[in-house]
Amino acid sequence: MSAIEKLKETQTFLEECWVELQKVTWPDWDQLRSATIVVILFTIAISLVIWAMDSVSSWAISLIMGLFGA
Repeated sequence: MSAIEKLKETQTFLEECWVELQKVTWPDWDQLRSATIVVILFTIAISLVIWAMDSVSSWAISLIMGLFGA
């Protein structure tokens, strides 16, 4: 494949990308704010769940290790 063909393919790709970007419906500020709040709250909730699981498993391992004198 020659350099000219590669350049034409790149140009075609960029043109098609631009056409697709024109079809995108971007969120307005209210939608963006709502989605951001949901993501932050979900991240906090999952972090708390992981922290709780870690704490419980740490406690259980310490208990089991204590039973065997380790």
